[in-house]
Formats: sequence, C-alpha cells, structure tokens
Amino acid sequence: MHSECEFLHPWCAPMHTRGMTVLSDEPSVDALLTFLAVARLGRHTAAADELRVNHSTVSRRIAGLEAALGGRVLIRTPGGWEVTELGRRAVAIAERIEDSMRELVEEAPGSAGELRGVVRVAAPDAFTATILAPAMAGLRRDHPNLAVELVAVTQRARQHRSGVDLEIVAGRPRVLRAYATPVFSYSLRLYATPAYLAAHGTPAQKADLARHPLVYYVESALQVDELDRALQELPPSPPSLRSTSVFAHIEATAAGAGIGLLPDFVADADPRLMRVLDGSWAHPLAYWAVARDEGRRNAAVARTLGAIAEAIAHRLDSR
Repeated sequence: MHSECEFLHPWCAPMHTRGMTVLSDEPSVDALLTFLAVARLGRHTAAADELRVNHSTVSRRIAGLEAALGGRVLIRTPGGWEVTELGRRAVAIAERIEDSMRELVEEAPGSAGELRGVVRVAAPDAFTATILAPAMAGLRRDHPNLAVELVAVTQRARQHRSGVDLEIVAGRPRVLRAYATPVFSYSLRLYATPAYLAAHGTPAQKADLARHPLVYYVESALQVDELDRALQELPPSPPSLRSTSVFAHIEATAAGAGIGLLPDFVADADPRLMRVLDGSWAHPLAYWAVARDEGRRNAAVARTLGAIAEAIAHRLDSR
C-alpha cells in the first residue's frame, strides 16, 4: 500500500523505502511538513491556507504525527500553537526534509533559487505602504511563484505566534525564542499646514502646543509603548481628531485639523506640510523585524528580510 505522501510527493517515496521497511506507525513526510507549517505560523487555519488543504486535514496529520512520535509536538496558548521540546526536535527533522525537497526542485532546469509558497508579513501601515509593498513587488518579480500577503497593523510584537511569518514593529520588541533586528530608523515630529499656523499661531516652544489640537492615534487603542511615550512627552491636547491610521493623521493635518504627530519619512515628502518646532523636539524610533526561530530558517522569510533591507538601503542612498 502506498503512503499518502507518495501520492502527493512522488519524489519522497525513496525516502520511505530505500533500505528500510515502511511501517504504518512511522510519521509521514506530509505530517512533518504540515507540522512545520503550523510551527511557523502558529495556527491550523494559516497552515491550511499555505498548504492548500482544509483545516481537518491539518488536524488529522498533526494527530497522526503525535501518535507516531508518542507525545505532543504542539500545545495551545492564547496566541496560537507553540512547539514542545519533542516538537523542536521534529522541527529540525522537518526542516532537513524541506531543504532536501527544495534542493531537488532547485536542481530542475530553469528553477535555480526559485521561491514558492506563501509569506505573510504584518507591519504598520506607513511602513507597509512606503517600504514594504514596493520591496515585495520587487521580490515577486524575481520569484513569481511566491505569494506575499501584507497585513497592515500597528501593534507590539506578540509573544506567541500570530499567524504571520514576519512582524515589523515600532520600537525594540521584548520577545522570547524569536529573532529581532532593527531595520529602519525614523523620528516622530510635529507638522502643520502654513494656513493652519497663519490662522492659529506658530508654537515657539513645547508648552505652546497645549493650545493646539494634536492629531495622533486614539489613546485607548494605542498598543505600542514607544508610540505612547511620544505622546507623554507633549502637553495635554485640547479635543482633537484622532485615528488608528497614520494616513488619516496625515490627511487630517493637511486639512487643517491641528498639529500632527507624524513619522518624518512620510510627512517630509508631503508638500502640504511643514515641520513645527523643528530642531527643538523629535521622538526617535526604529522599526524592528521579528521572526520566530522556526520562521527565520524558512528561505522565503529570509529572502523577504533581505528584500526589505535592500529597499531601505536604496531609499537611504537616494536621499
């Protein structure tokens, strides 16, 4: 009888049969690779989407793997599925199988170095629109069989898996069992239109800001400590227009709603805006890339990080 893996991945059959007897209770390659997808993404549904199977197939393969290994490889946490000690050993085996399969595909004519599958990246909307989206467009030109999904969200790095391969967060993250590296430095600065300043006066010092509505994030929805610290450095604002979107901040500021607290790499490029208190106040920040250890060893995730770094370097060189 043929294994399920032999039907789905015919090239794997020799791995099961060469020099050994196939036993029904051995973990299948499909089960190991399915587990690897869950280990990287943290959710059965995300793994099912990536593997193009249904949720029940993922659950069945994981259950079969745990039965074959005689223990749990995943445990449920509030943030998603986490890998156990036994699971970490299984991840290492699954990654070696994945690497062998990738080498086989890459050795095929015309497919050297080609990336396949899905990579999911979560990042704040300003970074997504100005840096990430163009970088990923370039990556897909080189690897048309790679699907890229961008999730625009401003939040702190999650301690547990979040259904994405890579997170870009504002401020240095505090995460365990994860890889984190700074990728882009910028500052939050104050901006307004010339017409607004002519009508309401130009602040000469930070204390003068107390008379001006401050356009920024909704405080109750603000999840990032570094973004909140910037607000705490300024005087309390009178009633103002707030939003969870940085692009809403920009448009509201350009419409004369008040003084905007905006990222300089976006606002400096907007001809409608000018800096306020330039040279006397700014809040420096950095975007950090965070990848779980299992995800960082994924070739698509590694190349995504490389594409982001190249896009940022090109941006800095063109200034």
